[in-house]
Amino acid sequence: MTTVVPTSEEDPALAVVRFASELAWADAGPEVAEPHVTRLCVEAQECMVVGRWFDLVSLMLTSAEVIFSKVSEKDLECIFTVICNVVTKSQSPDEALEMAKLISGKITQQPNEKPALRLKILFNLYNLLENPYSQYYVYLKALNLAIDGKVTENVVPSFKNIDSFLKEWNIGIVDQRKLFLTISNVLRENKSSAKDTFKFLTRYLATFSGEDAYTLSEAKEEAVHTIIEFVKAPDMFQCDLLDTPAVAQLEKDAKYALVYQLLKIFLTQRLDAYLEFQAANSTLLKSYGLVHEDCITKMRLISLVDLGSNETGQIPYGLIKDTLRINDDEVELWVVKAITAKLIDCKMDQMNQAVIVSRCTDRVFGQHQWQTLKTKLATWRGNVASVISTIQANRITEDGAQAAQGLMIR
Repeated sequence: MTTVVPTSEEDPALAVVRFASELAWADAGPEVAEPHVTRLCVEAQECMVVGRWFDLVSLMLTSAEVIFSKVSEKDLECIFTVICNVVTKSQSPDEALEMAKLISGKITQQPNEKPALRLKILFNLYNLLENPYSQYYVYLKALNLAIDGKVTENVVPSFKNIDSFLKEWNIGIVDQRKLFLTISNVLRENKSSAKDTFKFLTRYLATFSGEDAYTLSEAKEEAVHTIIEFVKAPDMFQCDLLDTPAVAQLEKDAKYALVYQLLKIFLTQRLDAYLEFQAANSTLLKSYGLVHEDCITKMRLISLVDLGSNETGQIPYGLIKDTLRINDDEVELWVVKAITAKLIDCKMDQMNQAVIVSRCTDRVFGQHQWQTLKTKLATWRGNVASVISTIQANRITEDGAQAAQGLMIR
């Protein structure tokens, strides 16, 4: 297959138009093809002379699907490098954006055909663009292509730079909303960790803060999905979803109120509340793919941590047994599980059959937790001030004693 090689005799863009049109009309025979090829080349030259760059890109893309199916990947990359480079010729950011939309739209039409190459072309286009919003637009197109073409592994590494991208793009709330939701879909398709998916889902839901009821309603499905992700995850025990408006709206929703109630149990109650809920709503839990045994395991750990949050800092073995509904010989096993999950720091006093807690993880960190932290900090500050005062007083006493001793020696 012929490779497009730019030469001094013909502009690269014109060479692409000629090559693509010849390929598109190859089956029609020379007599039919030649006039069409000539017409397209003349039209391309006119666009270049007067600076109609959008029309030139449109012309170059006319036979894009034919190109994809008939030339090698190396040739395709070369051809689309030339096409994408046209965006750099425009002096208008709006025109550059329209060209980027045209090119990315054509590239994403058949996502299952050479998806990795199509993705590479999109990122080449991204790097050629100077306008921040155009970059955002192409990046979002690339994410959707990765999902549709099953090549999500090629875009996931870029997510570690999302916050930097957001600063560069300076996009509005609606566009941020699209971005976070798309990223969560990429991670879900890629079967990435539940924590990563959950992080971007919560960022998506956070964009609805301050919105009216009509706009909030758009987030219901994803709010439910986020709750289920949290409940399912065996290694997530803390979140602030209850105070998120997109989630809070579910509390009185006819369809999703029970899902909100389930979240509330996992964040504020203990195993007995879950068992009561499960007995009345087992079908609902199964419909969301929740496994009863897994939920019990998570609720036992959560309940144990909740027991450790009392003021005394001690949990009798008997209370753990009754709360977690386990046998006597399983108490220490569950304490070890909680320690392993880094939910609690404690010592087991086997002599007195009690767990001595030094730290435990809060399931939610709201106003009450902030107030508790403030009180602790104030206490620590007072203790430190007291220690400093004592040291200073002792130093004054010692200095006085030394001075008196010196006078006596004289």
